[in-house]
Amino acid sequence: MKDNFLIKIETWHKPDLGTQENVHKLDSSMWQNVAVVPIDIADRMQVYNADYKPDEDPAMFKSVKTGRGPLGPTWKKELVSKTDCPRMCAYKLVTVKFKWWGLQTKVESFIHEQEKRIFNNFHRQLFCWIDRWVELTMDDIRRMEAETQKELDALLRKGEIRGTRAAED
Repeated sequence: MKDNFLIKIETWHKPDLGTQENVHKLDSSMWQNVAVVPIDIADRMQVYNADYKPDEDPAMFKSVKTGRGPLGPTWKKELVSKTDCPRMCAYKLVTVKFKWWGLQTKVESFIHEQEKRIFNNFHRQLFCWIDRWVELTMDDIRRMEAETQKELDALLRKGEIRGTRAAED
């Protein structure tokens, strides 16, 4: 499809609770076409049934190392009053272009829905895996990146298909 298909994901991480508007500094005509889609990692209703894992549920998880969690229904409001607790919002700008007459809107909407699903699942995991990464050094991270690259190369050579499948739920 060459230039007729594009998926671009841009991310800004900001130390806030998702209160900034137009973080990516889009011009007004572009910003008018943006759909802001908030993700609440503690909201079970935002998780597809096929994706749900109790050990990756921020509403049930309690970190041994940091004491964070479980996240209740009002966790964001509770964070507003806490000044000693770190916070971060990942602002993601997903651009999808699928230029194929008759399918464009349907395919673009489907891709956006799957991206939201992937982001939600990933950030739920990230929170629930905090005890695995909270004390890592940059050297630890670089070592893990190198190991992961070797594992991915080996998987690609095997040719086995893995990963997230499009949800029907």
